[in-house]
Amino acid sequence: MAEISIEQIKKLKELSGVGLTDAKNALVEADGDFDKALDAMRKKGLTKAEKRGDRETREGLVESYIHDGRLGAIVEVNCETSFVAKTDEFKTLAHQIAMQIASMNPLYVSEADIPEDVKEAKMKELEANFKGPENMKAQILEGQAKKAFADKVLMNQPYILDDTKTVEQFIKEAIAKTGENITVRQFKRIELGVTE
Repeated sequence: MAEISIEQIKKLKELSGVGLTDAKNALVEADGDFDKALDAMRKKGLTKAEKRGDRETREGLVESYIHDGRLGAIVEVNCETSFVAKTDEFKTLAHQIAMQIASMNPLYVSEADIPEDVKEAKMKELEANFKGPENMKAQILEGQAKKAFADKVLMNQPYILDDTKTVEQFIKEAIAKTGENITVRQFKRIELGVTE
């Protein structure tokens, strides 16, 4: 069996947001393979994060990001307790989400926020231009609609500081680390000389 150092345990705890005992057990199960243990802990943490998604978020903060005095975003990011809302990690998360909004210009927080009339209009447009097998029409149109809205939905956008994950995955990782549910309630993006 591989020797496991306290430094490895502390590092795994810090990166995955689990307790010391869980970190040690993960390293033992992975036979000292740090990357394997980290991967297992992240999966476990993300699974827990999924379960936390239903918990109410009434605390949080409003954060802003201004780029070059010409472009800015303001966002409300919520969590469960004021304790977490006051941490540097949470403030950084909120700031990075504001940067994402300023940079990528989403229109909606999640797919659920897309108005029905907007969805219906897009489906009619796609249906009018459909050139494919009739037996696959519904599936293809659904896929095309999802793709059409992908860059307009904040949670579905590739995260600007690590495009291997979406904004939603980035937030779920933060949920796993903090142990609290985190939600983006609302945002506004302003660009000099551009009105909606």
